[in-house]
Amino acid sequence: MRNGEPRRVGLIVNPLAGVGGRLGYKGSDGAYGIKAVMMGAELVSPSRASRFLRALSRLLKRQGIKVELVLPPGLMGEASVREVLRESEVMEARIEKCVSPKMWPTTAHDTIRCAKRMASSSEIIVFVGGDGTARNILYSIDQEVPSLGVPSGVKVYSSVFAVSPEKAAEVLADYLAGRAVLEEREVVDVDEDEFRRGRLVLRVYGKMIVPVSGGLVAASKSPDTKGDVEGIARYFAESIYRECTLYILGPGTTVTAIARAIGVGDKTLLGVDAVHNGEIVARDADERRLLSLLNSYERVAIVVSPIGGQGFIFGRGNQQISPEVLRRAGRDSILVVSSPEKLEELKMLRVDTGDPDVDDMLRGYMRVLIGYGRWRMVKVE
Repeated sequence: MRNGEPRRVGLIVNPLAGVGGRLGYKGSDGAYGIKAVMMGAELVSPSRASRFLRALSRLLKRQGIKVELVLPPGLMGEASVREVLRESEVMEARIEKCVSPKMWPTTAHDTIRCAKRMASSSEIIVFVGGDGTARNILYSIDQEVPSLGVPSGVKVYSSVFAVSPEKAAEVLADYLAGRAVLEEREVVDVDEDEFRRGRLVLRVYGKMIVPVSGGLVAASKSPDTKGDVEGIARYFAESIYRECTLYILGPGTTVTAIARAIGVGDKTLLGVDAVHNGEIVARDADERRLLSLLNSYERVAIVVSPIGGQGFIFGRGNQQISPEVLRRAGRDSILVVSSPEKLEELKMLRVDTGDPDVDDMLRGYMRVLIGYGRWRMVKVE
């Protein structure tokens, strides 16, 4: 500790971030987040904030560091993490009255207002959200203080996020102990309207100062490399594909090429489709539709490709394939496909489904199809 005083850390929770993921929405910005809540979708950011703080509390206790969290009231802060703070011996809270505690739904303007207020009293701002939240933080504080993202969005393309809530706790603990380095990292977001039309249009909005430690902060998403995509697709069609099997096909160009190879010419590029006997039985499906299909088909296979530059196979951009879908389908149902060039850049695959037990089920080694009849064993973390 510095002079025995608690370290001040700002924490902002965007309660709507990621709420539309399991519904198949391509983001939760604006009206889509409200629509998801009205349809009964569960808020995911508060639980991810709690996971982050529980892990942080354990690490800080071990290191003898105390923290004063500067929090907005309501679901943007104090209400989301009240129980964790009550249990912690090394964290206390100071409420920054930047919004009404009854504010609902929260907006980007609320995030911006709170970040501006908290930057003057905090040595780092931690935020729980996605790329839209990162844009709001960038707009409000620029590089005035360091920032770190706890991933909770549907789309997490920016390189300002740790790879999971627990890893975010490790990065922050390293930063407070003087073991992390500060780097400029890009804030990247997509045009959600174009995204929903099946076009991925990325834009760099600026750079944040971010603590980085041990590879625990993800890189920006990079475009897929072509590699032997046609070889992968042809081998799948000739040697793997079976009739009377439900295929849940994730997003991406490689999986889209597989769909074409088995006779499905209009696969949703950025969504999740379900195919049976060469016909799409669910287009751009949400979690509920996928669970319903699992009740109707005895044999199922899930085909996904990792996100370039990050390595996530579940939890980023395909949250419709939820923990419950994965639990019911089983680990053996999963087929990962990737060009060898992408794997060389990644070194490993990652999962962040939102359910630590399912993440544990998926960890270990998986065979990845990298070309025509070519496989590679890759570790999943």
